[in-house]
Amino acid sequence: MGSTENDALFGGFSERYLPALTDDQVARLETLLAENDSDLFAWVLGRVPVPAEFDHDIMAMLKKFAKTEAAIT
Repeated sequence: MGSTENDALFGGFSERYLPALTDDQVARLETLLAENDSDLFAWVLGRVPVPAEFDHDIMAMLKKFAKTEAAIT
């Protein structure tokens, strides 16, 4: 997994959804983005289980975005 995949997924998600997120949701997104890129990518794509502390609305939105809108497999 390289930076191109990360840019497509997280950049695309932010461009699409960031304006509508609440301050709390933005904080959860920022916390996720501070995690290891490889781990985060694997969680979003469902390759490994999401740790409980990160399994929230923003993760659900990221998973849905990755599945339906991002060109990531």
